Amino acid sequence: MSTETGQLTTPATERGRGEPSRLESFIDAMIDIGQTGQIFGEHGIGKTATFFTHIGRAHPGTALVYVPAANLTPDDLLVNAPVRDPHTGELVLRQLVMSQLKPGTPFVLLIDDSLQAGDTIQSQLMQIACNWTLGEHDLRALGCVGVFLTDNESLSETSARRGDLALLDRMVTMRITANDTSWRRHLAAKYRPWDLDPVFAVWASLSPALRELLSPRTLDHVLANAKEGFPLRWGLPLIDGERLKLAEPGPDGRPGQNRTAEILDRLAQALDVPNPATIPDPVRQVVRAALRNRWTVLLQGPPGCGKTELVRETVRAGLGREPLYFSLPVTNVEDLCAPVPSPDGTLDNLLAANFTGPGPKAIVWDEYNRPKDKAAFAKLMEITQEWSLAGRRIENLRAQIAVQNPPYHLGRKLLVSRNNIAQATRFTASLTVDPEDIPANEWLLARYGADAETVLEWWKHDIDDEGRAWITKRTLERLVKLHRKGLPLEMATVYLGDGEYAPVPLTALIDRFKGRPVTGLRELARDADLWEARLRRAAEHTDEGGDDSDVVHQILANAELSQLKKHRAVVARMVALLPAKLRATYLVGASDRQQRFWTDIFTGLARR
Repeated sequence: MSTETGQLTTPATERGRGEPSRLESFIDAMIDIGQTGQIFGEHGIGKTATFFTHIGRAHPGTALVYVPAANLTPDDLLVNAPVRDPHTGELVLRQLVMSQLKPGTPFVLLIDDSLQAGDTIQSQLMQIACNWTLGEHDLRALGCVGVFLTDNESLSETSARRGDLALLDRMVTMRITANDTSWRRHLAAKYRPWDLDPVFAVWASLSPALRELLSPRTLDHVLANAKEGFPLRWGLPLIDGERLKLAEPGPDGRPGQNRTAEILDRLAQALDVPNPATIPDPVRQVVRAALRNRWTVLLQGPPGCGKTELVRETVRAGLGREPLYFSLPVTNVEDLCAPVPSPDGTLDNLLAANFTGPGPKAIVWDEYNRPKDKAAFAKLMEITQEWSLAGRRIENLRAQIAVQNPPYHLGRKLLVSRNNIAQATRFTASLTVDPEDIPANEWLLARYGADAETVLEWWKHDIDDEGRAWITKRTLERLVKLHRKGLPLEMATVYLGDGEYAPVPLTALIDRFKGRPVTGLRELARDADLWEARLRRAAEHTDEGGDDSDVVHQILANAELSQLKKHRAVVARMVALLPAKLRATYLVGASDRQQRFWTDIFTGLARR
């Protein structure tokens, strides 16, 4: 819930400069005649945003009290509490209304996602909609000049559908589409100096089903990622762990041809920007962008790959302080806020101390799709969607990063909750993270030295892709720890039950720890003269190199940056004798730091 007064900029409308949109005209009419307005429309078309902008422009001095119904708990709106009677001094039971409903000025009450509220909340909302009252309180006496309910009618996203004629007969209802709000001009103003007319033309050329999937809110996120040079697909939401596909339904109702790549490429062409498939160091880059632009970001990746620690490290570096960290499986409502009676007879909320104060803040929501209970997740949804908690804006909140696991990993179902498209589209960027995107290897090397180097060489060279998927960075650390204590290495892998461990052979790792002859960068540097002679012989026979060239190339390609720097002189000697086509691959998909290292190496070769 939040209260906003008329200090907002005005979005231009779709019909023409200065002429109100259909939704804006409806809002004005309902306020004039004192009727409850009910508005249905698909998610992400600008219903709520229209209220925030239009009330401030067209009704100066009138506050907008925003109530996200999907995030409410029964005690948020009204609670019975003992209060001392000012005349008799006795304790009496009174109904305390939430403080936002007493802003001290005329206000419009907007109940958003009204059909997504639970049964108890639905009863309270219907009393408001029908009579403009709540418990013993008359909202008109508190200054209410308008009541509106908004939602969409999709049964996949709502928990109720109104069919009681006694209720329906008390409201004026309008169904709207994206063409009834002012989203085009809003985006045009937001993304100046871009000319978005070609983008709007691409959007308008799509079928109604595709336009519904690529809603204005989702299009906004696609544009935001394009502005940062990120893959445009990051702007598409993750629904139950899967990227939204822009596909028209077939005759049987199932999704037809997937047109996602085609449509995103058309949008990139309309903006005259690239649409890269990947970028180096994606996690750090997107977290830094979130801090710059006040984004909410969702990162999804397999367990144990180091994504949470990398996020916290990047936020710490960018913010200059620790992020606010919450692990959802152990987060209660009381960890976020708690309702308390206030001296003026209203129901106020105390926020957790971490949310208060003027200092910059960023929140990390770990295990985002494993909430402890619905009440805690409801409060979480208010923060991620509205950047407020219990109706109060969180001061200087710079970014929110949610981290979660996919529903399935290695063919096994994980115990995670489902989401819907309305929830999923609240994230500006949604990334699926692979273990290769997390530079945890450097951390292992810095902390565990030669033992970590041995384990990483085994992980890179001795097992296949399926085996590497079973051995997370967290498992690699356990392998080092158990080796140092002389314990069986098998116990460090994932236990599957009934005496069975992860199906990954450990014989090669045990041999490496015991000193079996192997070839890694450490061994390459130790026998540099021998390997240099082999490369020279290979170069004399063909420009394509030979088996020895492939071995050295693979060692250099798999080495961590710290290892390359440690053996820089040897690396330069070997690279000079490798075929040019192999050397060129070291810059492809490399991070900025890796590219700088290889550029320095190649520059040094040119000066020889």
